[in-house]
Amino acid sequence: MKKAIVYVNQFFGQLGGEDTAGVGPSIHEGQIGPAMAYNQKLDAEVTHTIICGDNYMGTNTEDAVNQILGFLEPLEFDIFVAGPAFNAGRYGVACGTICKAVKEKFGVPVVTSMNQENPGVEMFRKDIIILKGGNIASKMRKDLPAVCKVANLYLNDQPIGPADELNYFPTGHRHQVFVEETAADRFMKMLHARITGEPYTSELIVPKMDRVPVAAPIADLSKANIALLTTGGIVPVDNPDRIQSASATRWGKYDISDMDRLESGVFKTVHAGFDPAAANADPNVIMPVDVMKAMEKEGVYGKLHPYFYSTVGTGTTEKEAARMAKEILPLLQEDHVDGCIMVST
Repeated sequence: MKKAIVYVNQFFGQLGGEDTAGVGPSIHEGQIGPAMAYNQKLDAEVTHTIICGDNYMGTNTEDAVNQILGFLEPLEFDIFVAGPAFNAGRYGVACGTICKAVKEKFGVPVVTSMNQENPGVEMFRKDIIILKGGNIASKMRKDLPAVCKVANLYLNDQPIGPADELNYFPTGHRHQVFVEETAADRFMKMLHARITGEPYTSELIVPKMDRVPVAAPIADLSKANIALLTTGGIVPVDNPDRIQSASATRWGKYDISDMDRLESGVFKTVHAGFDPAAANADPNVIMPVDVMKAMEKEGVYGKLHPYFYSTVGTGTTEKEAARMAKEILPLLQEDHVDGCIMVST
């Protein structure tokens, strides 16, 4: 009989809630939590359940992934299943992260499930099969069988059909299929449907781009209140807002009113997408408070806003970035900020 391994977080692993979200990875023989249902519905035996706290995976990603891959190294398994993660952002990112790593390391099929609002969807849908799931845990009875349906196709060496037929998020991969109708026949049918107002599905998916109008120029720079923002992860050394080093869902606001520059040892970067040595030695290379304060004294512009805003850009989804921007914007408006510099990393 074929074998499966299931990944769940601390809650579904029956370790607790937020109080245990920081627990590291562990592996257990047999089935725990949703793994018991998977064992009944999969055409395979669930031999092990892996549990990891969402916070631990989010803040110690490399260590967590390496530990789990180490657990799996001596085992034989035919498929790896994670979740369902519903709309739990940290859980979704964790499921996507470990599924992608297992697929790349061992070459076995991986399947998970998330709600369309989960940031893990946009991060990993091009890499793995993610079923379209519900937004809350009560949807487990529907989501878990959907995962098993696709997983069983893999286990029985059957082809994985189109995304709209199996209800998973499109991966962007195209596969050649042969149909009876020619392209001209299909085009004419779609054209007729369009003209007569009948429903049809285009074979070309056109992405909807978010277009932001260009802001009006600052009328008088000599009186302007300018704020600094960065996705370079510059934070106080204790990272009080616990901003993640990748796939960030948090941001921070930090007072620089009494500083002429950011000092090494007081500020650092938590960004995992570049070598932090230069930024930690001189945080101003990412957040140029020193240059901005000097230009303020020279009268190049009116004044530097007394706070800077920071998060991490690597792996962060557009949706999470947009949400953070909407949270920061009212603060800038309340302080009558005239313009912002989004510092490049």
